[in-house]
Amino acid sequence: MVRRCIGADAARELAACGSLAEALQALATTPYGRGRLPGLTLSAAQHQIADAILWDLRVLAGWLPGNGVRLLRALAGWFELANVEEMLEAMAGRPVDAEFVLGALATAWPRLRQASSPAGLRTVLAASAWGDPGGDTAEAVLMGMRSRWAARVAAVGEPARSWAVGAEALMLAGQRFAAGRVARDTPLNGAPGTLGRTVAGVATLDELSRRLPVQARWVLADISSPGDLWRAEAAWWARVERDGFRLLRTSGLDSGPVLGAVAVMASDAWRVRAALEIAARGGGPLEAYDAVA
Repeated sequence: MVRRCIGADAARELAACGSLAEALQALATTPYGRGRLPGLTLSAAQHQIADAILWDLRVLAGWLPGNGVRLLRALAGWFELANVEEMLEAMAGRPVDAEFVLGALATAWPRLRQASSPAGLRTVLAASAWGDPGGDTAEAVLMGMRSRWAARVAAVGEPARSWAVGAEALMLAGQRFAAGRVARDTPLNGAPGTLGRTVAGVATLDELSRRLPVQARWVLADISSPGDLWRAEAAWWARVERDGFRLLRTSGLDSGPVLGAVAVMASDAWRVRAALEIAARGGGPLEAYDAVA
């Protein structure tokens, strides 16, 4: 499965295309082209790329024993979270992409998709392994789910724990301090995550960085302003991919190679999605793509 990743050089060639249509035509000849790509909008194409990874995870789950399936279900929480985000968009009257079909990797999706309001989503979540997000607004539901997902991934052990705490730190930094937002406390509403209460009430990005648990500080290292958070996200993905390749080189009979494969495939898909966005803007400047991916 990892051999089907197209890699950094091929993704950069996609980013250099002069239009989204040209990039999708090129991408259609790769393993990401299992479905129809040419003619799709950017958002639909990015959804299909993520869906290709989900399909691989579902196939992989069919080969693994119970413990391996539980690992993949925890990692696949991103897709269930994305489905809920799409549901909330639809409830607000905005157009959405197709849902991700999780099959055996679903945590509570068959029940969640029956909800008709954010309050209904909260009720179903509270009765599931996701737990109560602590609020029934769209923001509270998503923040609570993201925090819970970080905790579930962290429970896998290293290096997934470092990824999870770093991701939750980035989430909070973006939610509170990203450009265009009014800096304010964004409580996790009781949803257990990985950061604890040490970050409650922080007023600046610098203060957040200093008060993060030691294991999470790496993600905001050298980030001095909200405008640089995109660099932190790029560094997060770079670390995930490096760790993934390292895990693939291990020879133990544990879950390391499986976790490594998922990390590498997810990183490749993220890079391709970024490349399509650059192509959709006319294919440059490639320096911007290189800085990100």
